[in-house]
Amino acid sequence: MLEVSKDGRQRVIIEAVKPEVDCGRFPIKRVIGEIIEVEAAVFCDGHDRVRAMVRHRAAGSAEWQEAPMQPLVNDRWRAQFRVDRIGRHEYTLIAWLDHFRTWRHDLVRRENERDILIALKTGAMLVEAAASRANQDDRTSLLHYAEALRDAVTGSEGCAIAVDPELERLMDRHAERRHITEYERILPVTVDPIRARYSSWYELFPRSCGPREDVHGTFADCEQRLPDIARMGFDVVYLPPIHPIGRTFRKGRNNTLEATPEDVGSPWAIGASEGGHKAIHPQLGTQEDFRRFIERARALDIDVALDIAFQCAPDHPYVREHPTWFRRRADGTVQYAENPPKKYQDIYPFDFETEDWQDLWHELKSVFTFWIEQGVRVFRVDNPHTKPFPMWEWLITEIKKAHPETIFLSEAFTRPSIMHRLAKLGFSQSYTYFTWRNTKHELTDYLIELAQHDSREYFRPNLWPNTPDILSEFLQYGGRSAFMLRVALAATMGANYGLYGPAYELLEHQARE
Repeated sequence: MLEVSKDGRQRVIIEAVKPEVDCGRFPIKRVIGEIIEVEAAVFCDGHDRVRAMVRHRAAGSAEWQEAPMQPLVNDRWRAQFRVDRIGRHEYTLIAWLDHFRTWRHDLVRRENERDILIALKTGAMLVEAAASRANQDDRTSLLHYAEALRDAVTGSEGCAIAVDPELERLMDRHAERRHITEYERILPVTVDPIRARYSSWYELFPRSCGPREDVHGTFADCEQRLPDIARMGFDVVYLPPIHPIGRTFRKGRNNTLEATPEDVGSPWAIGASEGGHKAIHPQLGTQEDFRRFIERARALDIDVALDIAFQCAPDHPYVREHPTWFRRRADGTVQYAENPPKKYQDIYPFDFETEDWQDLWHELKSVFTFWIEQGVRVFRVDNPHTKPFPMWEWLITEIKKAHPETIFLSEAFTRPSIMHRLAKLGFSQSYTYFTWRNTKHELTDYLIELAQHDSREYFRPNLWPNTPDILSEFLQYGGRSAFMLRVALAATMGANYGLYGPAYELLEHQARE
């Protein structure tokens, strides 16, 4: 048997709310100062008029602020509000029957003079009831309107009073909100810094910034590049991993298996005797040098983005200190990374099914916290789609509680459902398929998808024409004009874009393994 509802007098229906991500399971994304536009279907049975409000607040605030909804067509209503603080916000909707507007709507449709005069007295009672809820000044005005409605000699005189905009304003201010319908969900919003929505990224390897090809670059050398990068219009400098590089199974030039003593190895093979994810490669400089680099960049309105790659070289201290964080092969050796037929003997992936998974999660979170303490606020995360979704949701949520100004770029070139899930879980931006969209039809379809699909509420695309490991055929064979075209498209078709330099400026087009 169907149970009687809590209050069957709540006659207003609220449904089809937009924006809303997965029934409120995940937040929509906005940046500070942005206006959020909320629409919903709001209606009731019969012919009564309704009123609706959007309630919004910063998460944790006790008091709601309200934005009145305005009717559109076909029972659709809309309201707007601005978010003026970075962090988590939330919104919901309420609606109720508007007895004053219902009365007024019926009044102006009446034709019989006697019916109109009787209805005016009913209206006077509604206005008097509102006066009892009003402050002194408004009470005086409302009582004056009530008296005028009651004393009207003709129907036309009374109708003119009933449609007075000032009376409507006063009645709205002191409306009787009886039998309110509250929307069944409180919907979350993540409010990020403006750079999460508008940014231009420039990726470079610090070790390649030396004065000569045979000299390892330093952070001080990178500082010399900053003015040029700023003049090119970039506001984020993204550094691949800056940590010590493993020596065991180190890869040689162009990914060869045999390394010479002069080979510096892959920066993504993280960890050596000098330290792991919280250490700096000694040839790049010190922590103080790195902090100085961040300060110099910030003086030019440039953020420094750090690459976080959760994997280890065989020499990483984690391998020795936490052996259960890594899988073992049948012969007892640690399982290195593989993507058959490719093998990456210089990298050990974490085993996220370890019994010690909670300590592993907390340690990985502490990596972000450490670099935030050094001044980093922007992170590019390497291959997040190969790590557990629940970890990312927990980790990013925890980081943003303490540091809501942080920005996370997801480097996940994978299936759309996975890329979208990572965005829902908290990644501020994501790499895209732009690199492989070349024809007008391909670009048009893809940009329409990014701009008009429901995913626009949570998925912020970052368009890159090249990366250190992706060089499209268009750039390989298109010549200088192809490089000019692709960067122009990236910079104008998306609010976030980036490129890998100085290879891009130098028109590097030779594909390598």
